[in-house]
Amino acid sequence: MPHPHNKKIQSFWLITGIIFIAFNLRPAITSVGPVISSIRAELHMSNGAAGFLTALPLLSFAVLSPLAPKLGQRLGNERTLWLGLVILLIGVLTRSTGYTAALFFGTALIGVGIAIGNVLLPSLIKHKYPEKPGIMISLYTTSMNIFAALASGVSVPLATQMNGGWKQAFLLWGGLALLALLIWIPQLRHRDTANQTMKLQSSSIWASKMAWYVTIFMGLQSFLFYSSIAWFPEILRSHGIDTATAGWMALMQFASLPSTFLTPVLADRVKQQRGIVAALASVYLIGLCGLLAGGSHTLLAIWMIIIGIGQGSSISLALTLIGLRSENAQQAAALSGMSQSFGYLLAAVGPIFVGYLFDQTHSWTMPIVLLIAALIVMGAAGQGAGRDRYIFQSEKQRNSA
Repeated sequence: MPHPHNKKIQSFWLITGIIFIAFNLRPAITSVGPVISSIRAELHMSNGAAGFLTALPLLSFAVLSPLAPKLGQRLGNERTLWLGLVILLIGVLTRSTGYTAALFFGTALIGVGIAIGNVLLPSLIKHKYPEKPGIMISLYTTSMNIFAALASGVSVPLATQMNGGWKQAFLLWGGLALLALLIWIPQLRHRDTANQTMKLQSSSIWASKMAWYVTIFMGLQSFLFYSSIAWFPEILRSHGIDTATAGWMALMQFASLPSTFLTPVLADRVKQQRGIVAALASVYLIGLCGLLAGGSHTLLAIWMIIIGIGQGSSISLALTLIGLRSENAQQAAALSGMSQSFGYLLAAVGPIFVGYLFDQTHSWTMPIVLLIAALIVMGAAGQGAGRDRYIFQSEKQRNSA
């Protein structure tokens, strides 16, 4: 039996490792948007190619998310997460060489590496901390969002000040991945056996209504988040904001941090999360309706903050629901793979469709109306996902009848 002091040390390194993996799940993506014009000019890329570059990680997420649980089942979650960090590091190094082919190939590898972390961290947390998943999801999602906002905010200053421009700025995030790799090494001695010893019910998870509620909620919050990251700067410019746009986008992302942290803690303390869903959807709706109405620069700043609160709550609640609606780590991995596969497919389509609507109407009214409609459907799915029920509970009840 491990000595209590050794258990504390092991717990410290595990929690630190989870936090540092979370640090790496967004910067390699959010650092691209602010410097995409520089990349396009230097490599003589078309707008279509530039758009595909920003969607490529999301497509990797969609393809790899259902496969990550199977890889975790074969290798163990700890080793698979380490492998994901290795792939992420290779992707960052490849992308930073500056060649067009390497840029796309490295970006695809980055998507693969991050997809593994996206899917398996909720499963690992479910297994290691079954009694307190809320606080761990809070730490994980808040850490992820902090570096997502940081990478978005510092990309242009770093690219401007460094001799290598955007290539050297991208390379810095390889250092963060390397640090996470080193911190995670103690976990390689362990092998999470939950995936081998616990099996899903006989029916596919894709047949579970509860799994679909969680999946639609996850998918539409991803649709809203990535659509806003792609197009809110242009929407703000249409309201007369120019040089302050980047700062206002960072304002939205940093405003999400308190709600990102608090939502899972609150969700873990109540049996049903339907009230939380209604509250966050209402706040989110106020922000989007305000953005639709426009107003002064002060009002627009308020709308961005309110939207940030809604976004922070929705992503952390979506990840929390994966654990709360699962009975074990294997179910959590399968539900995470399903919800994130569908979710990131929607996330990849979202910015493209929003841009298409603008091209057709030459106005941001219909694109924002589309986001409002997606939010309403997300809220409805959240009402189903927020019920106190496991993904296979209804099947169990039928089988025992």
